[in-house]
Amino acid sequence: MTSLSRLLKAIVVTVLAVAAAHLILSDTLNLGLMGQAAASLGSPQGYSYDQAFTTALMNTALVMPLVLWIGMRIAGERGLKVVVPVGTAGWIAAVWHGVDLIDDRPGAILPWHSLALVVAVTALASLVPTRAGSGR
Repeated sequence: MTSLSRLLKAIVVTVLAVAAAHLILSDTLNLGLMGQAAASLGSPQGYSYDQAFTTALMNTALVMPLVLWIGMRIAGERGLKVVVPVGTAGWIAAVWHGVDLIDDRPGAILPWHSLALVVAVTALASLVPTRAGSGR
């Protein structure tokens, strides 16, 4: 029962982590579009679209491991040496392959199959055995 419990916790936490990271990504990309629009209207906004795009990618890459680690720790799980890197790498790969679809459309969502794959692979990674105290 512990493997099933850990898997279910990983699914819930990963869904929350993907949602949080996607929200950060979408909002920051939207901020970049607003800055680009303001610049084209002659307003000195103080940042460029390239800066906003880079910030979006960096923020989403940082949010994913933090939410995964904190969420799994709150859920009472330890031994996260596999879950966090796998989830982070999966998220970065999903963003890398789908960012062109959302970078110029406010409110756009990455392809659902990519998001589902990140959740599935990360949740399955939670089943890889690790020493209980080694994932701090």
